[in-house]
Amino acid sequence: MTAYALVTLSVEDQDKLAIYREAAGPAMAKHGVKPLAVSGEAQVIEGDGPAPNVTVILQFEDRDAALGWINDPEIAHVHQMRKDTGSSRIVLM
Repeated sequence: MTAYALVTLSVEDQDKLAIYREAAGPAMAKHGVKPLAVSGEAQVIEGDGPAPNVTVILQFEDRDAALGWINDPEIAHVHQMRKDTGSSRIVLM
């Protein structure tokens, strides 16, 4: 069954984000990840806290594919690049 993940980034270093974006595409392609929506204009309409700078919805073939992507040691450096941009959170739905 198709799985989705919500990615939120609170970017503190735009230069590092640009470098991460270059590496993220091939890392996602390796696992068949499809970005369905990307926004730099997220707005909190209920709840507390600031909106992230970047919000992304990713589609995976299934939950196992999502877990394979996040736990793949060959692309761990790409995930670290994302973390180095600021704070990030990924919620598997």
